Amino acid sequence: MNKQGRGGLAAGWLAAWALAAGAAQAAAPAGPRAEVMHWWTSSSESAAVRKFAEAYRAAGGVWVDTAVAGADQAKAVAINRIVGGNPPTAAQFNTTKQFRDLIDQGSLNNVDDIAARDHWDQLMPGPMLDVIRVNGHYYALPVDIHMSTWIWYSKAAFKKAGIAKEPATPDELFAALDRLKAAGVVGLAHGGQPWQENILFQAMLANVGGKQLYLQVLRDRDPKALNSEAFKKVLVAFKRLQSYVDAGSPNRNWNDATAMLISGKAGVQIMGDWAKGEFAAARQTAGKDYGCIAGLGPAVPYLIQGDAFVFPKTTNADAVKAQKLLATSMLAPAAQLEFSKLKGSLPVRSDIDVASMDACAQAGMAIMKDKSRQVGMIEVFLTPDQNGALQDVLTAFWNTKMPVEKAQKSIAAALRD
Repeated sequence: MNKQGRGGLAAGWLAAWALAAGAAQAAAPAGPRAEVMHWWTSSSESAAVRKFAEAYRAAGGVWVDTAVAGADQAKAVAINRIVGGNPPTAAQFNTTKQFRDLIDQGSLNNVDDIAARDHWDQLMPGPMLDVIRVNGHYYALPVDIHMSTWIWYSKAAFKKAGIAKEPATPDELFAALDRLKAAGVVGLAHGGQPWQENILFQAMLANVGGKQLYLQVLRDRDPKALNSEAFKKVLVAFKRLQSYVDAGSPNRNWNDATAMLISGKAGVQIMGDWAKGEFAAARQTAGKDYGCIAGLGPAVPYLIQGDAFVFPKTTNADAVKAQKLLATSMLAPAAQLEFSKLKGSLPVRSDIDVASMDACAQAGMAIMKDKSRQVGMIEVFLTPDQNGALQDVLTAFWNTKMPVEKAQKSIAAALRD
């Protein structure tokens, strides 16, 4: 037989082998199927969540991705499906009081066994544990740490405006914004949406007011603090920021505001560290193309929250198995690290080496070692109704000529228990 004939037989044998192998693989039982509902739809977020999907598949599971654009919309869809008896395997929330009603209604499975096995009480920050742990049980899986009030700035824009020194105080920040504006650069890249104005308010409360006032206003909702001159000063600083935004600000998405820094069109953005994912997607480097400031002073509180997944109540053994495999794979050190690099967040576990992460992440992780600076962001302390009422006042104050005294009284009323 000639070489061609032997090659034909070999090819036929290989084809038959491949078909048999494929049939065997198809006949093999699929791993635990998990429908994961989330709102990670921006380019950097989508890339990040794929790392969790890859980790779950590598662990033998079948990941079914259900992405819903917009956090509020995604949470509403998740709650409706849970209440309606058609829940996903896991649904994304933030590490806040957003899912407390679901806990109170007995609609969630706890993850006590995973929390004990992985020593969450030793490896995760207190402000997060205080939210997910209710009556001694853990009802959500934290997957990252975000700080909501980072101050980002464009190195190119600062150079154009002749700003050589990174702002280190609130006064220096406003001086930099003035110079940017004078140089024909948009001072503050901002999306005119209520939740983004809420972030600006938190930033001024933390940086201008300080940790004590921050806690008195949001955690304690102390009438004396709410009506103080110190809080009035915070609101004046918040409103002053509005003079640095551009006419295109209303309804702009946060990532579109970040793009203004990436292009050098704007100088500063105050936004959570998820914005860092957009810089990474644009191949910009921290310290070279953009700068990051965690706080305008060494004692400014580091306002943390994060993303978490809740596991709707089920007694179906396969669904429970999928939930536990999700919890295990998402918290695996490699998945945590790769996800955070793309998302802009910090790993939720304090035992992960972040030496391969960017300079901003390393700075954030160093701050996290000082537990006195770990403070929950606004929704850790407020119910959704309280936060919504506060947001309504802030948006009205931001967009109208409301006197600061009226805003102050309205906030005190909104936060009254």
